[in-house]
Amino acid sequence: MELRGRVIKAGIAEGVALVSPEPIGFLGGVDPETGVVIEAGHPLCGQCVAGRVLVFPTGKGSTVGSYTLYRMARRGTAPAAIINAESEAIVAVGAILGDIPMVDQVDVTRIHTGDRVRIEGERILVLAS
Repeated sequence: MELRGRVIKAGIAEGVALVSPEPIGFLGGVDPETGVVIEAGHPLCGQCVAGRVLVFPTGKGSTVGSYTLYRMARRGTAPAAIINAESEAIVAVGAILGDIPMVDQVDVTRIHTGDRVRIEGERILVLAS
């Protein structure tokens, strides 16, 4: 399946999708040292985002989340790419600083955890798991 999105941070990336039905906050929600989601009660709590194509509706939380995402990119614990239904400034700035390909305006319900996903600019190729 092929989807299209609006480019927030251009790039090419590929990986296995990790999909959340809920927004993600990086400051206090994801451990930057390990890439593991630590927000209690979050659907992805305990799962690692490192190297995955992280798919979620939108971001949330503190503006320090941008720096947290950048820090993760520097440590090698960041997602390979980010796909959102609607981007917001915190995640967008973090993706730009961290050089993480990111697109939004995507129907994220069409992507499932375990799907292999390749992002090439605005083009998103989804291979069922």
